[in-house]
Amino acid sequence: MFYDEMKEHLTKKLLPFWEKLIDEERGGFYGWMDSALKLDKDAVKGCILNNRILWFFSNAYLTLGDEELKKYADHAYAFLKDCCYDSKRGGVYWSLTCDGKVEDSTKHTYNQAFAIYALSSYYRAFANPEALHIAGKLVETIETKCFDEYGYKEALDADFQPVENDKLSENGVMADRTMNTLLHVLEAYTEYYLVTRDVRVGGKLRWMLDLLADKIYNPVLHRQEVFFDNNMNSLIDLHSYGHDIETAWLADRTLSILDDEAYTRKVSPILRDLENQIYQVAYKKHSLANECERGKVDERRIWWVQAESVVGFYNAYQKTGEEKYLKASEDIWGFIKEHVADHREGGEWFWNVDEDGNPELKRPIVEPWKCPYHNGRMCMEMMRRSSDNA
Repeated sequence: MFYDEMKEHLTKKLLPFWEKLIDEERGGFYGWMDSALKLDKDAVKGCILNNRILWFFSNAYLTLGDEELKKYADHAYAFLKDCCYDSKRGGVYWSLTCDGKVEDSTKHTYNQAFAIYALSSYYRAFANPEALHIAGKLVETIETKCFDEYGYKEALDADFQPVENDKLSENGVMADRTMNTLLHVLEAYTEYYLVTRDVRVGGKLRWMLDLLADKIYNPVLHRQEVFFDNNMNSLIDLHSYGHDIETAWLADRTLSILDDEAYTRKVSPILRDLENQIYQVAYKKHSLANECERGKVDERRIWWVQAESVVGFYNAYQKTGEEKYLKASEDIWGFIKEHVADHREGGEWFWNVDEDGNPELKRPIVEPWKCPYHNGRMCMEMMRRSSDNA
């Protein structure tokens, strides 16, 4: 079931939608489409969005082998290299104007990570040595400019001086460190390690897995903490359901690629605990709630949370053999098909729906955070995993 349906969704729904957003005149891809499916061709172009689009088309090529997809990956790569990347001072900007000028020069560690992730995948797809070189320069930038004794910093200005972390802070706190940034540095370094086997990066992956296990994971509450002060003390009682199920399968991928038995023994039980807790507390009404802050559950069904839960629960099924996880993965995919996917002509996915599947029509369909990374990756991961299990 999964393979055929995910392939159809990828090739008939997601790829055609994002291919239409290519900006042939000014570079990159258009950065905004409102809830009425009206495209704003003059909107800001978020560098995270462009990086994720580069990742998406590179991996779609690896999955499908369609040579036509190289055009879109090449286009996104050119925009990253020529506009998003600061070749003089290092690092990737936060956002650009519609014609590729710097709009927000913040150099957030989170965004550096997504550039590495995308460039490494682009190299894996097309063997472009320049892309791998830039990825290596960004790894060096993170390690020399964005890291200290406590871990990875967050928001920095164009010259890598600390600024307020408003872009990755929510829920009424201003965080010096976040679980989210660490997760995506882990994800990016895993992809870079896959194509380079860089010993130093392998060591950093082990360091991050230790931090996840020893500081971020809360064994009493069976969850990850989310926002931290500079010394890695948790700032708020918050359980991010989507990030926990995403972490479970992404960290498993890191363990698989790292192939270090000691770390697999240390971290795998934590990932199984996160999966089980999410299944128990967040999986209701055929879908996953968003988060729980100070005991109050946010019942919105966010697009990316649903996509990550399909992969996360299927990964849990593969790791444990427990049928409940397979059924949950299938169930949430059914909810996505019926309610989260936008069935209007020219639509993609709604940003969020309520617990009964009614869409919130105020949120945009495309903006700097709304991208083909989570749902596209869901399709490709499920195609690969269901094919492997056939």
